[in-house]
Amino acid sequence: MDDRTAAARGIDPTQPHPARRYNYWLGGKDNFAADRASGDELQRHFPKVRDGAVANRALLQRATRFLAEEAGIRQFLDIGTGLPTADNTHEVAQRHAPASRIVYVDNDPLVMVHARALLNSSPEGRTAYIEADLNEPESILAHPVLHETLDLKQPVGLMLIAVLHFIHGNGAAQPIVGKLLDALPSGSFLVATHATSDFGTPEQQALYQQLIAQGRSDVWTRPREEFAALFDGLELIDPGVVPASEWRPEPDAVIPARSDINIWTAVGRKP
Repeated sequence: MDDRTAAARGIDPTQPHPARRYNYWLGGKDNFAADRASGDELQRHFPKVRDGAVANRALLQRATRFLAEEAGIRQFLDIGTGLPTADNTHEVAQRHAPASRIVYVDNDPLVMVHARALLNSSPEGRTAYIEADLNEPESILAHPVLHETLDLKQPVGLMLIAVLHFIHGNGAAQPIVGKLLDALPSGSFLVATHATSDFGTPEQQALYQQLIAQGRSDVWTRPREEFAALFDGLELIDPGVVPASEWRPEPDAVIPARSDINIWTAVGRKP
């Protein structure tokens, strides 16, 4: 899609967007010059940022497989889904449980343009898409498409993958997560990943805070303690709160240094 077509669809190609920047880091083509420039600047300062994006994507696939194959989850609410790429949530879930039903939520109009790629479901299951903002969880929970697709009286896998760090402010993410979890029944799961500066040097941490203050990064990193608090009241699934590459890795996986990943991960069950 060129800039003129994007503008006609209500997309501002001059402003970087997290979903498109993530798509760029993963080697996708659904991005604009502003997204690539933003991604390149962050990579200049933090050369391993692409490794973190790849590890995060692989974690989504492993956690979805766990929910569908081991935990018996058949409904998924994936907020901040981003642009379609290989092995989206519905593809992984329906591979192991064809009757799985998935609702995707994102606030990037370009994702809506590509929604048909997301909406391909197995004959037994269903997928749907909502254009909405995580900052307004009530609008997501009240959306008719959500209730047409999922039965909120039955357990749901709530997927918040690399999206909570776009909610700025100390403690700002927890109330939003709480509202979403309050609407889900016992037996539901929360899967979340979150960028962190915990593994950086003091100089890297100071640099990153400077980038945020200057508006050159939109990722609000959180320390382990604040991330873990999102799972208060939930039963953490082993191995608990760990970097993305260390949550139930594949048997032949090479585990990188934590400073190469900089993403906390956890999976919790609502009792």
